[in-house]
Amino acid sequence: MNPAKPAYKHPLLWVPTSYFTMGMVYITVVTASNILFKNLGMDNGRSALYSSLLGFTFTFKPLWSPVLELFKSKKWWVILMQVLLTGAFGFMAAALHLQNWFIPVFAIMILTSILGATQDIGTDGVYITTLDSRDQAKFTGVQSASWNLGPLLVTGPFVLLVGILAGEKKGMPSPHPGEYAHAWSLMLGGLAVIAGLMAIWHRFVLPEGTKVENAPKSFKDGMRTFGDAFLTFFQKKDIWMMLAFAFFYRSAYAMLEKIAPLFLLDGRDKGGLGLNNTMMGTLNGVVGTSAFLLGSIVGGWIVSRIGLKRTLIFLCFALNVPNITLLYLGVTQPTNLVLIGSVFFIEKFFWGLGCVGLMIYMMQQMAPGPYRTAHYAFSTGLGFNLCGVVMGSISGFLQVRMGYKTYFILALAAAIPSILFTFLAPFNQKTSEEPEETV
Repeated sequence: MNPAKPAYKHPLLWVPTSYFTMGMVYITVVTASNILFKNLGMDNGRSALYSSLLGFTFTFKPLWSPVLELFKSKKWWVILMQVLLTGAFGFMAAALHLQNWFIPVFAIMILTSILGATQDIGTDGVYITTLDSRDQAKFTGVQSASWNLGPLLVTGPFVLLVGILAGEKKGMPSPHPGEYAHAWSLMLGGLAVIAGLMAIWHRFVLPEGTKVENAPKSFKDGMRTFGDAFLTFFQKKDIWMMLAFAFFYRSAYAMLEKIAPLFLLDGRDKGGLGLNNTMMGTLNGVVGTSAFLLGSIVGGWIVSRIGLKRTLIFLCFALNVPNITLLYLGVTQPTNLVLIGSVFFIEKFFWGLGCVGLMIYMMQQMAPGPYRTAHYAFSTGLGFNLCGVVMGSISGFLQVRMGYKTYFILALAAAIPSILFTFLAPFNQKTSEEPEETV
């Protein structure tokens, strides 16, 4: 029998802010770094590679997840990571002023990715162990929208501010990399402030997260628990097919994550749209934010009313609509900003709609069991994050070799395994059941 769960503040006080912070940190390390490297003069191949490699930490975060059970509460770990992230963003901002900035900045980004991945484990643990299965489903739309609001803030208003602070002007050559370095330094300082404010807010509203009686009491016990969690995860029925689904569900879209912003920034002579940070930030911040939030809310509503099993293939098709929109932009290279914005709205709306499917599937079909928190971390690491790292690492070099048009055709073809594995995705869990206790 499950022990009674302690009282906690309303989820709308902490789910949006905790998942917003998760998304903000992740996208800064994995995606905004791509734009930063590009602004500071790095080529597409290396920009995509280095920013993708930073995602490895989020892929392998389950390796140290048992340690979080040894000391304090899940809430304590979340707040500690947010305090440390405040310092990491501050040091990164300062390092951009160095003449040889890349090595120290990249090293701090690696540290930031470790802190962010640890924050992820604690936040997911609070969510999964505090809310029952009904409330998990109820707030999944909010969770997904809030997580992706962080990325849209960083790639929208913050990138816009970078362009303004760097002195971008329409029709003029791009500013010197030194101007971009100064602007990005100020932006990272802003992220440090946000991380600090989130730590203070969560000190008062974030639930502790529950801990079961058999939680590890020592490092040796923790490793034994991790080993058992690892083995039981791979002993789940149809686990390899579920992992294949989790990997391939967003494989086509993952090919675009690093390339899309580079496509917007590259000149028309290179096959891009010739926009600058200011224009791209406006698209992400105004058009992208509204479209994505609408798509996420609609996706969560559809799943709650119809059920995931009957809507998953529709959500998969929705997630692959951006492949078509970017191919259209690559072939036509429109100059009308209203047209570009309209296509951008369609892309972000269907991205938000499709994202909901994978998050709910991993939570309801892959995570359930005696180690729910750890198994959810395995699912996100070996599925969602590993896909982004693999596809992102090769995307820049493929795009440089093929050009944008051919590359977008390849990304469209990559939707085939995504759709195939969605059709084959197993459903072995009854979502109406109460979740088992976790570590």
